[in-house]
Amino acid sequence: MHAIVIENPGEPDVLRWTEVADPVVGPGEVLLDVVAAGLNRADVSQRKGAYPPPPGASEYPGLEASGRIAALGEGVTGWSVGDEVCALLAGGGYAERVAVPAGQVLPVPKGVSLVEAAGLPEVVCTVWSNVFMLAGLREGESFLVHGGSSGIGTMAIQLAKAHGARVLCTAGSEEKLERCRELGADIAINYRTEDFVKAARPVDVILDNMGAEYLARNVETLGTGGRLLIIGFQSGARAELNLGKLMSRRASIQSTGLRSRPREEKAEIVASVREHVWPLLESGAVRPITDRTVPMHDAAAAHRILEESTHIGKILLTVGN
Repeated sequence: MHAIVIENPGEPDVLRWTEVADPVVGPGEVLLDVVAAGLNRADVSQRKGAYPPPPGASEYPGLEASGRIAALGEGVTGWSVGDEVCALLAGGGYAERVAVPAGQVLPVPKGVSLVEAAGLPEVVCTVWSNVFMLAGLREGESFLVHGGSSGIGTMAIQLAKAHGARVLCTAGSEEKLERCRELGADIAINYRTEDFVKAARPVDVILDNMGAEYLARNVETLGTGGRLLIIGFQSGARAELNLGKLMSRRASIQSTGLRSRPREEKAEIVASVREHVWPLLESGAVRPITDRTVPMHDAAAAHRILEESTHIGKILLTVGN
């Protein structure tokens, strides 16, 4: 098969479409003929050498993919060869084939194309596990997501709105803010020209991928009993925090990652997503937002687009184009 190989850490041009050995499907796994893969910021970090795959994971980038099941490993039940599915991966999505634990596989939702489904697993599992399973966002509470026009942001807005929350978001252009409003954001804040603390507070739950630069302001934005979920640190990993302000709000901060979790934890998240989010996708209450598709062999171009941050929703890599 062919896969995107990172020859050395660096700029997008280090991504090479290269012939490599086929993956071997192990017990409890399925082999997927990949049709498309989702692009994520984590892939950029891996390309730069800052986010290596966990032990035992594929060395190729790609944390989510869609396609057709080509083979079943020993002990796998509930799936058949030829099923159209999407899957949460620890790596390996930028390839023509990938082996994945059966517990991390999801059927393609009715009404969603096989290509579009590639952009669902990582985004939906991240939002659902943090905002709902961990933070317990409830109907009537307020929710703020930074980067509302990103893949994570567009899904978070829709899921929070579908569950009866008051939804706020930040974005960096009027076009992006308007798209966020169309998806259900009650308040959309231009972080380049507005102070999100003044515009948003008090907020019950915040989903943040910025990290250090936003930490103090996020705490300022929380209301009493507020919950801050940190899922990335695009602005840095080190920051000082006034614990007095956190304690006075009786607030909490939790940081999570999805890629390195044990299979059992991922399977639990995937099962919860299938139960609670898939019906929303199939009813049309929530939908995947795709900015564009790019041929997988041209992954370097897709990475440049992602880093320019002009996209809205997901960028997908497609096989066979």
